[in-house]
Amino acid sequence: MENALATGYGLIEGPVWDSERGLLFSDVLNGGVFCLDQSGNVEQLIEHRKGIGGMALHEKGIVVGGRNIALKAFDKNSTQVLLDRDLNAHNVGYNDLTTDSHGRIYAGSLGSPVFDPKAVFQPGQLFLIDVDGSSRVVAEDVLLTNGLGFSPDGQTLYHSDSRRQAVFFYNVLSDGSLGAKLHFADIEKGSPDGLAVSSDGRVWVAIAGGGLVIVFDSEGNSVDSIDVPLPMVTSVCFGGDDLCDLFVVTGSDGTGDKNRGTVFRYAVDTPGLPIPISRVRTAKSI
Repeated sequence: MENALATGYGLIEGPVWDSERGLLFSDVLNGGVFCLDQSGNVEQLIEHRKGIGGMALHEKGIVVGGRNIALKAFDKNSTQVLLDRDLNAHNVGYNDLTTDSHGRIYAGSLGSPVFDPKAVFQPGQLFLIDVDGSSRVVAEDVLLTNGLGFSPDGQTLYHSDSRRQAVFFYNVLSDGSLGAKLHFADIEKGSPDGLAVSSDGRVWVAIAGGGLVIVFDSEGNSVDSIDVPLPMVTSVCFGGDDLCDLFVVTGSDGTGDKNRGTVFRYAVDTPGLPIPISRVRTAKSI
């Protein structure tokens, strides 16, 4: 049974569990990063910034996507750009992101604006930001980059491509580079969006426009699903003291209300994998 915890947002994305603060999430359309604490109170941590499709904790704050990949401090108004966009290379910004056990960041770029119907479509890439702050492309030809998550052993990276209505996976090499893009699962109704991996290796995929979360085993077989009351299911993450709370976030599309985005919580039997803190070094202290 779901439990609606917070509502009234345009398009919620980027959920990440912070054991000290609670659930952090963004509002892509209205802007800002919010914190839902374990008492049910919501506080806005970052104002104004729109377009944040992915986030990760960092030793010095929080990493956010959008027009660039940036590190924002919780305790002061400062921003350090870790990876900028490049409009000349058809890189208009970044969507979802994740971290590996070394503290490196993987972030998918957008080749064209998502919300501009007049934009000429271009595919994006997948970038790796190493702990020394250097960055490189590790995968190409991603039509609409979305959810990213690692297998329990860290040797497989799952990646949603929403425009292809499929989830893919890569074998991860020791230096963080990726092998060939391989097919994992197709989505028949709706599009794969954010995803999370549980400790048993199952992959939990939010289905935008489908009103559900589909659970796949490590071979790509659909083994379970969770119905969500709103159709625009954008992302998922595990949280709570035992990581057995599944937080599911939604947008407003299909509800008739431009601010109906909601955070739901579901109790699950298998804990999720903790997401490592980013340890990417910055050019200067913040």
